[in-house]
Amino acid sequence: KPHCLVLGGGVSANQKLRESLKRMAENLGISDILLPPSGYSMDNGAMIAYAGCLRLSAGEEEGLSVEVYPRWPLDSLSII
Repeated sequence: KPHCLVLGGGVSANQKLRESLKRMAENLGISDILLPPSGYSMDNGAMIAYAGCLRLSAGEEEGLSVEVYPRWPLDSLSII
């Protein structure tokens, strides 16, 4: 039986999820739940917006038909 629950990454910014996991941990008798401080939990949207800003500043453009990849490596962009 687990005794610790850890949540990390961009999803940890979701307050409703954080509260639900705390209740779930309590109901399951999980003694420790580790969450990053809210100030350090960022949505990945900020990273995506910054990458887009860099591309736009570099003169790159894409139409609405651009292909999207779930794990698009940043080193594949011409600005890196």
